[in-house]
Amino acid sequence: MATPPPPPEEPRSGPRPSPWARARRNAAEEEGDMDMTPMVDVTFLLLIFFMITAAFALQKAIAVPPVKDDDSAPTQSIDELEEDSIIVRLDGDNVYWVMCPAWTEEVKAPSRQDMRNLVRAARKGQMPDGAAGSSGGYRKMLVQASGDATHEFVVSALDAGSGAGVEEIRLMSVEDEY
Repeated sequence: MATPPPPPEEPRSGPRPSPWARARRNAAEEEGDMDMTPMVDVTFLLLIFFMITAAFALQKAIAVPPVKDDDSAPTQSIDELEEDSIIVRLDGDNVYWVMCPAWTEEVKAPSRQDMRNLVRAARKGQMPDGAAGSSGGYRKMLVQASGDATHEFVVSALDAGSGAGVEEIRLMSVEDEY
C-alpha cells in the first residue's frame, strides 16, 4: 500500500529563520547552564595579581637569645639592676623619664625624640644638657614600663636603647606608684 502524501504546508507570514539562527536557538534550549570557565579564569587572575602586588611590611625585631633549660634565671634586686644602667621609666600616661647614675635627678622627656636624645647622651656619658660627664657611658639599660603604658611607647624606648648602641636592654613591668 502506498503512503499518503504529507499535508500541504500552511503559508507562514514573514521571513523564514536562517539555519544558523535555528541552530543557536536549539543550542540555547538544550544547554541551560552558563559556561563558568571564563569567570574562574578571571578570578584566578585577580588572585594572582593581588598576591604579587601585596606589599609586605618589614618589621624591626630585637634579637632575644633562647633560654637554656639548665640555666636558672639569676635573681637581682631593682637596686642592683639600676646600679650601672640607664633607666627609662614610662608611666601610665605614656610620659618618659630618663635617669642614669651620673645625673643628679630624673629628666622628663616630653616626646620620643627627646627620650632618644637623652638615652644617647647617657650612653655617651654626657649630662642631659650635652655637657661632658664624669663617666665613660653606660652599656646597660633598664626600661620600667607601667602596666597602663601603651605598647607602642614601650617599643620606642627599647628601640631607643638599641639605636644608641646599648648592649644589654632589660624590660620590667611596674605598677604606677608615681
